[in-house]
Amino acid sequence: MNSVNKIAMLMCFALPALAQAGESAIKWHDFKDYRDVRESNQGKASYHKHIASSIEEHVAKLAEQLPKDYKLSLEITDVDLAGDVRYGGINEIRVVKPIYFPQLKLNYSLTNDKGEVISAASDVKLKDMGFMDKIKMGRDGPFNYEKRLLTEWFGEEILPKLD
Repeated sequence: MNSVNKIAMLMCFALPALAQAGESAIKWHDFKDYRDVRESNQGKASYHKHIASSIEEHVAKLAEQLPKDYKLSLEITDVDLAGDVRYGGINEIRVVKPIYFPQLKLNYSLTNDKGEVISAASDVKLKDMGFMDKIKMGRDGPFNYEKRLLTEWFGEEILPKLD
């Protein structure tokens, strides 16, 4: 076998051993009760599903950094998406300006492999008033500002609890 094949084979066996297997769960409230999850040109129900699936997928990726069998449980109590929906001719569009910064409110708990609570808090308020001043890394995706808010919180609040 040439060296490329050997490296590929080694990675196939080594990477799963290095992978961590933390998991996450998110509980959502009724989207009608959130501050700003207003859709622009999409059906309300499909837009709310899109928000939930995007955030859940992102948090699941973050949870992969947790040790095996650790679980991060979030309850999203309020959402205020970056931007504000305005009329743009016959269509509505979400206008993103610095005064419409993203905000999330949540409760969380982090449990270890024995089910013991390592960290928990209620009424955690996340906001980023300087969200437009930060350097963008990579491509923008849906709900990028809210995902970055969660990523920063995860790095500052959750990961240090693992030491």
